[in-house]
Amino acid sequence: MKWEHRFAPNKPLYAEIARGGAVLHLSGHHGDASPGAAAYLPVEGLSAFRDSLHAKRHPNARPEIETRPWGDEMIVIDPFSNRLRFCEER
Repeated sequence: MKWEHRFAPNKPLYAEIARGGAVLHLSGHHGDASPGAAAYLPVEGLSAFRDSLHAKRHPNARPEIETRPWGDEMIVIDPFSNRLRFCEER
């Protein structure tokens, strides 16, 4: 996470995450978007990315790579229940 902001301790989170050239803004504010949406992110080095997430030992974020007809895909659920679909395309 590059940064995060809340107007007060119990208010919704607004945050920025980045990796390589990809930057995502994540918002828990009502009206910004629909919780449960999906974003598709083409990447290179998916196995190394998965290994870096596993090394953090987060109990609820241990995604695995699945083989799809279009490439290898790994889904990470963000704090707002959105699906971040990382794909190393063939």
